[in-house]
This record gives sequence, C-alpha cells and structure tokens, in this order.
Amino acid sequence: MKTVSFVIPCYRSEKTVGGVVREITDTMRTLPQYDYEIVLVNDCSPDGTFAVLRQLAEADPRVTAVDLVKNFGQHAALMCGMRFAKGDCVVCLDDDGQTPADEVGKLLQKLEEGYDVVYASYAEKQESGFRRFGSDVNRRMTEFMLGKPRELELTSYFAASRLIVDEMLRYEHCYPYVMGLVLRSTRRICNVPVQHRARQTGSSGYTLAKLLGLWMNGFTSFSVKPLRMFTFVGLGSLVLGFLWTLVIVVRYFTEHMAPLGWSTTTVLLLMIGGLILFGIGLVGEYVGRIFMCVNATPQYIVREQVSQREK
Repeated sequence: MKTVSFVIPCYRSEKTVGGVVREITDTMRTLPQYDYEIVLVNDCSPDGTFAVLRQLAEADPRVTAVDLVKNFGQHAALMCGMRFAKGDCVVCLDDDGQTPADEVGKLLQKLEEGYDVVYASYAEKQESGFRRFGSDVNRRMTEFMLGKPRELELTSYFAASRLIVDEMLRYEHCYPYVMGLVLRSTRRICNVPVQHRARQTGSSGYTLAKLLGLWMNGFTSFSVKPLRMFTFVGLGSLVLGFLWTLVIVVRYFTEHMAPLGWSTTTVLLLMIGGLILFGIGLVGEYVGRIFMCVNATPQYIVREQVSQREK
C-alpha cells in the first residue's frame, strides 16, 4: 500500500486548517488503496495557528505539527514539510480551504499513470485582483526565465512522486523556489482541472514585498537570463553608439557643423547611467545570494515538532 504525505504550510489559519485536515481525512477514507500522513508547518504565524496544529497532532497519530522559529516564507515551509514527509508521494496544498482536498484522487490517478508531478488547474480562480495580478506575473516569469511550457499551469496545489521530492530536497540553499526546483527536475508534468474555492475567512498572506521577493528568488536562483539580457543590452548600446558616431562624423564633413542638443545628451546620460546602475544592482543581487548561500544561511529552523509517532 502506498503512502501519501500531505504537506500544508500554515500562516494565519487557526480558523481554517482544522477543516482542511478533516476534509483530507474524509477523502482518504474513500481511497482505501492509500495510507496517508499530514505534515503541518507553522511558518511563525502571529495568531494561535500552532496551538491548533498541536491539538490536531495530539488527537491524530497521522498528523505531525512543525513550528518554525520565524517566518521563512511559504516555499521554505514547503521544503521543511517535505523533509518530514515519508510517503511514496507528496501532495502540497493550502491551509485556507481554497484548494479542494476532496479532489486529490485526480492528482494521484495521474501520478499512477506515470507523471512525475501533477498540478491542479483552475477554470476560474476565486482570488482578489491583486493576487490574480501576482499569479499572472509569476506565470510569465516562469515561462521566460525557467522555460515553463505555456500550456502548463503551476499552482500551489500539486502532487509529486518520491523521486522528484528527493531530488528537490537536494537543494539546501537559503532561497528555495519550489516551482523552479520542479521544472529543473522533470518535464513529465501535467495538469488536472479542479474547482478553486472562494476564501472563507481572512486574506492572502502575500504582500507586494513578499511577491517581489518570490519573483526575485525565481529568476536569480534558477536562471542567468537577466544577466544575459544586460549583456545583449550593453552590446546593442555599443552598436548604436558606434553608428551615432558615424552620423556625427558624416554630418560634420558634409554640413560643416556638429549636432547640438544638450538636453538630449543629458537624457541619454541619465538613461544609460540608470541602466548601468540597475545592471550593477542585479549583479549585486546574484553576488549577495551567493554570499548568503556560502555563509550557510538556513532555509528554515525548527523550534518544535509535535507528533504521536515520537512516543
């Protein structure tokens, strides 16, 4: 009998995570061919989330609750949960009930067909305009920077085989990006349609700053395309500068005058100077992340684990 490990990163979900766990339990009773476990990772939520997780773990031997010492972010919490997961496959989903746990059978069926990773896809997502914008930017970024197929939809609800999970866990640096780890590990990925639910309570934990940080993780940790872009931009600027120099020389000898334009020159200097500073900042971001990784900055730190399996 195969074991399915459910990994759920939790943040401000004291009112919703219990319902998600109950739904998983009820659903897995209808799938007797699988055993299961649930790993709940509290990403240093400021409310009473971990108290709820502790109660769930003490009441059910299949549940493990993990408490992180500070907020490391959703992807670090996912990596933490995967390291605690012991199943033959891992299913990751949200703590707010928007991802339908009762449709997990569809994802598991696709894994049985031979896919390495199966992502849930939504005909219509029940989320705010800001969150929808963030998802759209993330989609475009993964297509351009990470080579994601255009027809593939990557969401927070997915199932991965043990082979891929073990490969992802080889990444021990401090800037994990789960989608990037999946895309660099396999191309045997598919989607299955499920229904996305409306949020019952609260709001998304992703602020603009967190979304920007997530995007930065994506294209600096798993792609060098931004650096290559600036190489081509610099080459293009060099060619344009050379051509403009030829124009000036030709006009000087044919019209006996040098072109005027102090304002134009100033604007060009400001634009080129800004471009250079932006490029230096981008290089600095890469170097800074290398420094943090060499410095052995941890992905996460576990404060406490609660599980009946320890007893």
